[in-house]
Amino acid sequence: MFILPRHPDPAPPAVHSLWEPRLYPGTLATTARVRADLRRDLSQLPDPCSDLTESIVLCASEMFANACDHSTSGEEGGRVIRTLTTPGERVIRLSVIDDGCRDTGTRPSIPHQRTTQEWEDAERGRGLLIVSHLAVRWGTSRVVDFPFCEGLGTVLWADFSVSSLTGAVR
Repeated sequence: MFILPRHPDPAPPAVHSLWEPRLYPGTLATTARVRADLRRDLSQLPDPCSDLTESIVLCASEMFANACDHSTSGEEGGRVIRTLTTPGERVIRLSVIDDGCRDTGTRPSIPHQRTTQEWEDAERGRGLLIVSHLAVRWGTSRVVDFPFCEGLGTVLWADFSVSSLTGAVR
């Protein structure tokens, strides 16, 4: 079985935020709180869709786990920021921002090729694949786009289509 990822476009700037950013400790134990807060925030949409909400929550779980596993966010005192913005009239962008590089020997990426047996045996490596299938677009960028600031953090973002954002409440 071969998996070929989509090659995401660079993210356009977010133009509006209906929700305040949320700051979390960079521990996997915090994931349940991230999911609960996200469900509560998404329930403020004028026409909440349970399938869309669950897709965004699943992606947030995977993105949050990557931040804890692959960055200094997962070290003592580490943090992860979760944001929801509306870069377009019918788009919600979920972003997870980590504290910066950590040399774990691995970097999050979608596996490009695995045999059926390798997929069955794999314990890791499906998070970004899930994000790539559920989001309309996704990608990464540096927190600060200057070469000498490369280690300051990464923004992992995913865009989702919504029927309407008109009338959304903070």
